[in-house]
Amino acid sequence: MKTFIILAGLLVLAACQPQEPSQSATEITRPTYQLATTEAYDFSAIQPYAADHRAVYDYIDTHLEQHVGALQRWVRQPSISAQNVGVQAMAEMLRQDLSHLGFKEAELVPTDGHPGVWGYYDAGAEKTLVVYLMYDVQPVNPEDWESPPFDGEIIDHELGRVLMARGATNQKGPQRAFLNALESIIAVEGGLPVNIMVAAEGEEELGSPHYPQIIDAYEERLREADGVLFPFNSQSPDGKINMILGVKGILYFEMIATGGEWGGPSKAEIHGSYKAMVDSPVWRLIKALSSMTSSDGNTILVPDYYDGVLPPTVEESMLINAGIESRDDAQLQEMLAVDHWIDGKTGTDAVIELLYQPTLNIDGIWGGYTGEGVKTILPHQASAKVDSRLPPVLDPDEALDKIRRHLDANGFADIELRKLSAYPAAQTSVEAPAVQAAISVFSKYASEINVQPRIAGSAPFYQFTDRLGLPLVPTGMGFGTGAHAPNEIMLIEPGPGTNAAGLADIEKAYVDFVYALATTKQD
Repeated sequence: MKTFIILAGLLVLAACQPQEPSQSATEITRPTYQLATTEAYDFSAIQPYAADHRAVYDYIDTHLEQHVGALQRWVRQPSISAQNVGVQAMAEMLRQDLSHLGFKEAELVPTDGHPGVWGYYDAGAEKTLVVYLMYDVQPVNPEDWESPPFDGEIIDHELGRVLMARGATNQKGPQRAFLNALESIIAVEGGLPVNIMVAAEGEEELGSPHYPQIIDAYEERLREADGVLFPFNSQSPDGKINMILGVKGILYFEMIATGGEWGGPSKAEIHGSYKAMVDSPVWRLIKALSSMTSSDGNTILVPDYYDGVLPPTVEESMLINAGIESRDDAQLQEMLAVDHWIDGKTGTDAVIELLYQPTLNIDGIWGGYTGEGVKTILPHQASAKVDSRLPPVLDPDEALDKIRRHLDANGFADIELRKLSAYPAAQTSVEAPAVQAAISVFSKYASEINVQPRIAGSAPFYQFTDRLGLPLVPTGMGFGTGAHAPNEIMLIEPGPGTNAAGLADIEKAYVDFVYALATTKQD
């Protein structure tokens, strides 16, 4: 009998032991990448937009108070997708606004999640612009805000007068500013110089799980468009334009450790004193997480995870070189309250790390009792939410498969992986006519333009760039900060020493962009 017990115990132990992975963790190092050229992109070759739409500009100036009110109306309507707070009401508000602007088609689009909003303005024009909008926002902790997050107040700030609210800059503020610009053109000219298609979603902050269903409903019509705009505050307070041409992809998943055959309580928490002879799911989750990176958390030890990353192209390198002198690592570190970047890198080295490295980040981890006071328990379950940002070409589903194989090979087959969101990267060439039109407009208003191949964040732009083959420009004048954080703001009226555009100039630049696109020559 004793022999049987010993053998059974050895079998259980063997089941939890690591199998030989395809690539030893000791062999994995974080790769390095080099720029393909030392040449810089010459933005001076793009002539500034020269036309003057004075009557429309004057309309904006005389109706600015109403336009500020339109932004406030949007941010005062909660639309927290994660909690389903105010989402339907915001979708209907957007639909009604499009209808009031003269969109002959303005309708809610059912999905398996929150509804989309479709709009079509038929200007009888040669060119068609798609506008990607997101009407949802992140959750809030009101106690952390200087002004209540859904009051949408205009307050005094060191930069000038700002709109403080959830969604002020991400993304209701710039989006409503663009619609204000369209409203102004229509009021003065009686119509628009381009046709407009709006394809909006209410789940961007959830990872856009059902956005493909919205594109499904209008795919053939969308393919006829000439470009896509995502209204976006692109300036820094000093007035520099920081334009982006793409985004990384994302894999967002949950890791769950639950007691069971491997050990640990399986049905409910138990008294903490039993830890002397009972395994802990919380510790198991921590060990599983720590197996995936180096001890400093900065190198991903999942075999083959870095495989397939493309190094900088010549075009990307030229864009990075053109903007590197204006990069201020110290300023960004101060804004983020971060002392230094990984390995102390700065300048070009830091940019390459940001844009080309895959990441593995723990967004949150929890299990057991986290309230006030003392409660000595051994929890039966622990969970973590993890995101991985993926540069172009890397497939998020393949990345998740690699993580699954790694966990299985290291004895963590019991750890559950639950995919919550996943989509690939997207990027547009700087030579695309829509991008050239945007740069020409920026050259009219700003003296310094920095165009980056992409940002390290994510958005479902691949639906347009990869699926529909359309160039997408996430851009616009204006400054905002605090996205996903307390005290989110968008600059409305710049104060002394602030060179970023206020709302009036933001809208005038959008007017110019619409007209510039209407006159561009297509490839």
